[in-house]
Amino acid sequence: MGPFMLVWSGQAISLVGNSVLRFAFVFETWSATGRATALTTLSLCALLPQVLLSPLAGAFVDRVSRRTALQLADGGGLLIVALLSLLHFTGGLHTWEVYAAVMLLGSAAAFQFPALGASVPLLVEKGQLQRANSLLASAKSTADVGGPALGGLLVAFSGLGFILVADLVSFALALAAIRIVRMRGDDGPARKPAGGPRKKLVAEAVEGMRFLFRYPSLRDLMLAFCVVNLVMVFGFAAVQPMVLARSGGETTALASVNTAIGVGGVAGGLLMAAWSGPKNRARGMLLGIIGMCLSAQVAMALAGGVVGWCAAILVGAALMPMINGTMQAIVQTKVPQDWHGRVFGAVMFLSQISVPLATAVSGPLADHVFEPQAADGTGIFVVLGPLVGEGPGSGMAAMLLIAGLCGIAVGVLSMTRRTVREIDSLLPDIDAEGAEESVAHDDSGRPGDPEAPENPGSPGDPDTPDTPGNLGNLGNPENPENPENKALVEG
Repeated sequence: MGPFMLVWSGQAISLVGNSVLRFAFVFETWSATGRATALTTLSLCALLPQVLLSPLAGAFVDRVSRRTALQLADGGGLLIVALLSLLHFTGGLHTWEVYAAVMLLGSAAAFQFPALGASVPLLVEKGQLQRANSLLASAKSTADVGGPALGGLLVAFSGLGFILVADLVSFALALAAIRIVRMRGDDGPARKPAGGPRKKLVAEAVEGMRFLFRYPSLRDLMLAFCVVNLVMVFGFAAVQPMVLARSGGETTALASVNTAIGVGGVAGGLLMAAWSGPKNRARGMLLGIIGMCLSAQVAMALAGGVVGWCAAILVGAALMPMINGTMQAIVQTKVPQDWHGRVFGAVMFLSQISVPLATAVSGPLADHVFEPQAADGTGIFVVLGPLVGEGPGSGMAAMLLIAGLCGIAVGVLSMTRRTVREIDSLLPDIDAEGAEESVAHDDSGRPGDPEAPENPGSPGDPDTPDTPGNLGNLGNPENPENPENKALVEG
């Protein structure tokens, strides 16, 4: 884990630096405008470029070496922050310049997830996949907790200029770590397809989407993950206003809940790093989803005070690194290395596109449907009223409860799908030799997939669909003696 830990340390420092800068931008924007809409716009400027550009960024990552992709992501952030620093020290930043810079930083971040997802298998052994991915998740949780706290101190005592310089240093450290570490098997840009020019970047981005839906096991797993993410974001969007409404507007209650989220995320990542994750990855991920919906949503909606809210959401946040780490590990072992960038770009797009949609829908529903019905005791609150109680925030608690029950239902239904539940046995892991052949036949299934067509040819026939012998490793993935042709290590 040594090479990975060095890269992880650099990325963790960079994440904290970005979190501090983001807090400073929020403070500066609020001071300049005094409008909540300005802060919402700032958040969208950061999120939308990252989500919308992820497929194209993933396709680009597959065209260059993994080291180059990581350097471009961090180097782009460094250049943007350097430009901001120059503007700040020479004449001050205007609000529109902050918006533009945040959009550029979001665009650079679009390269980060597919580049990291594609690089991790080159840094650690295959048995450490879930452990490494969970450590990345814990680094994000640490930044989410420590960034605002540190940002508040730095804004008060040093100002925006020092924060910009500190973020520059964090990007420089992340770049230095990438330069030092050697990535085994990082042989440079992917080769052009034989017999013709390379496809356009947009076409390759679409291929990343198609790859996820080409095999029933990956398709069903991704659909389950996307639906769960949609309903959970819909519920989580109501958490902060619900806490404020039910606590009488006490900011200490909201701060306690936010701290519990961060502490749970850090603790869950560290526990996963020590445990290395469930042996049956898909089943473990689905059980984690069910547990997170039960704790962070159902129990959170039914709890009656700050202590109950913090305990419920801490458990749910602790399960999140296991869910994300396991999901990324499945993609890293089932998808050929040459396709990791495109597929991780597609994963980022599909999993995060629901965030602005669910956020935009949840607010109006809370204000105009659920809260009025809760106050009057009408509609669905004839049934839910005794569970979520009365008073301000009860409508949003009902939203959280419904989202949790829907998430549990999706998790249980996914458990009944053999393609999802037994993905590790149905869909063999990719090995180095089969990486290219596994995607050569767009219309054929992978060996072991219940919907794969029978192989009518012979193993030596070049037109024969891929066989288990050259495509995957059918041994136990947890066996340390499992032969691998290259070092392998989950939003």
